[in-house]
Amino acid sequence: MEGFDRAADRARALLDCAVERVSIDGHEGRSGALLERVRLADGRQLIAKRLDPLHDLTMRISGDLVGREWVLWRDGVLERLPDGVGHAVVAGWSEPRGAMLLLRDVTPALAPERISRNQYRRILAATTSMHRLFAGETVAAACPLELRLGVFTPHRLRHYADDHGLAPLVQRGWELFAEAAPAPVVDAVFGIHDDPAPLAKQLTAGGSTLLHGDLWLANIALESGSVTLLDWALATHGPAALDFVWFLAGNASRVDASHDDLVDDIREFCPDEDTLRLALLAGLAELGWNKALDALEHHDPTMRARELDDLAWWVRQARTICG
Repeated sequence: MEGFDRAADRARALLDCAVERVSIDGHEGRSGALLERVRLADGRQLIAKRLDPLHDLTMRISGDLVGREWVLWRDGVLERLPDGVGHAVVAGWSEPRGAMLLLRDVTPALAPERISRNQYRRILAATTSMHRLFAGETVAAACPLELRLGVFTPHRLRHYADDHGLAPLVQRGWELFAEAAPAPVVDAVFGIHDDPAPLAKQLTAGGSTLLHGDLWLANIALESGSVTLLDWALATHGPAALDFVWFLAGNASRVDASHDDLVDDIREFCPDEDTLRLALLAGLAELGWNKALDALEHHDPTMRARELDDLAWWVRQARTICG
């Protein structure tokens, strides 16, 4: 630990001596994490990421007071990622409130606005190698699955309606979802919100592994020889299919393939149909608010039509379980 502390002191000194620090505003993350682009005296460029629960909504609603991503790096979990899967953390240290990370700047390799089906399958294959490595293992820093399943529940976000712009949108989205979706699906989704423990138990009945927990294109860099995963703040345990369904829920419209084709690709890596169906229900319980909000109130009629079709597809998947 003494050596670790010395390394943290050296990293802090690097940041203190930076010749340029520029705040990164308008990045895709919606949690409120504070990012800076830092240029060091030797010309290297890094990203400084402050993990502060006062500003980072993701930390607060997932019960993270110390910086889960920092702990995963400190404990060596990120260093154990298999060949072909990378992370960007190069240094970090604890702060009086949260933590600070220094990251490689992988901006040039970030996933583009649209990806091909082959690129999507590359992401599935790389992440599967991580799932297989950590299968059956408990990682102490991971967010409990019950807590992770409830990140976007209306009653949890209600507590932050006055201090974060995302919270009122989530509230409104779930109101619209209740109006737009059939009653059995609404009851099933809101039942998960009220008590996610039964779904978590069903999902993990066949085993679990370490999940990234926030597998969005904004958190993926397609580097040469590596799929690099960023932002581990919502890392959790669960079935591999859940990681991929969360990706599908947030990014399907950005992949050049149909929803059904993307699910078929997931089946290739996660053949347990019952678990996949449960994961699809969990995906709707996660982002049904966003789909309903865009389907009914987006300013662009083309977007509204697309998201209405998307919502209908997710409702059909949920109905295979809840009728």
